[in-house]
Amino acid sequence: MFIHHFKYSLKTLLRSKMLIFWTFAFPIILGTFFNMAFSDIEKNEQLDIIDIAIVNNDSFKNNTLFKESFKKLGDKKREEQLFNIHYTTEKRAKKLLADKKVTGYLIFQDATPTVVVSTNGINETIFKSITEEVSQNAKMVENVAADEIKQQAMIGQYNIDYESIYKDSIKQVTNQEVVLKDVSNNNLSYTMIEFYTLIAMTCLYGGLLGMIAINSTLANMSNNGKRVSVSPIKKSTLILGSLLASYLIQLIGLALLFIYTIFVLKVDYGNNLFLVLLLASIGALAGLSLGLSTATLIKSNDNIKTGIIISITMLCCFFSGMMGITMKYIIDKNIPIINKLNPASMITDGLYSLYYYDTLDRYFFNIVSLLIFALIMFILSLVSLRRQKYDSI
Repeated sequence: MFIHHFKYSLKTLLRSKMLIFWTFAFPIILGTFFNMAFSDIEKNEQLDIIDIAIVNNDSFKNNTLFKESFKKLGDKKREEQLFNIHYTTEKRAKKLLADKKVTGYLIFQDATPTVVVSTNGINETIFKSITEEVSQNAKMVENVAADEIKQQAMIGQYNIDYESIYKDSIKQVTNQEVVLKDVSNNNLSYTMIEFYTLIAMTCLYGGLLGMIAINSTLANMSNNGKRVSVSPIKKSTLILGSLLASYLIQLIGLALLFIYTIFVLKVDYGNNLFLVLLLASIGALAGLSLGLSTATLIKSNDNIKTGIIISITMLCCFFSGMMGITMKYIIDKNIPIINKLNPASMITDGLYSLYYYDTLDRYFFNIVSLLIFALIMFILSLVSLRRQKYDSI
């Protein structure tokens, strides 16, 4: 009987045009709009190579650190190329700046580097910042070299190779790089943030499936529920069959969303796709439990219950950052309890953790939180169902 009711529930749910739209079509449509709206933002914000000029006088030629640093920054063979450098005279550099062919130019005056620009902007700021950073490194080189010379003098070594010490000091300073572990191989982008909230929304929309499934067993909601209530079959068996059918359809909807976003929209979910899918499946269970509890606790018709589930889903997604990532930050900072109870925030936070952390502690914390949320919703639904009695059917 369980298998029969499971198949019957599956067919009934698949015939509902409203469910098909919200479960299958709407997330794909919204994902397409996200891709159209946000994909160009990152392309427009990519840092372009900056045209600059360097006055190639004797002071610059004799400054090994500046010469080598800007050589690397202007190397066209490197992916990290930042500058397109014109080595020229001061007169030519001024002409290039006046014609707006360069952002600015660097000139050494009395061994002091000076950046000359005509306006203030992002490129000008980057040029100045890089020059200041190289200048700070130059001071560090001088200090390291002075310490080495002093140490050699203290041990009685007076035949000092100053050039060798200076070169070694440059290597020590320039090789001190901060290494950041990039778990995902790609920085988290605006588009990915929106797709994370889209996954959360799709999971919570499964609550509509849970609502329809449980309404079919309630005597005050449908004729089928009346027949179920007076039938000799265990009600728990029928409810379980309906819920499993709903969960299966929800997983199919999520699978279609992932297939579409990965192969059509070319969304990169990182190296932990299995963990992303696992979190989404747990999130779907939480969404199903939310719909189940709404259907049992609220005594009203299908339209009102549908409106409530959609409203709760959109509100949860709003707090988790769907309409702007700053909202999630504001809620986390000022009213953190909201997102600690928000299943959409649990899902997005778990997905963020796969990018930001090199351990899975935060990820599994959100997995457990979703399971606890689902368990609480199921218990509330069970208690409500056991208390339901009818004067007549």
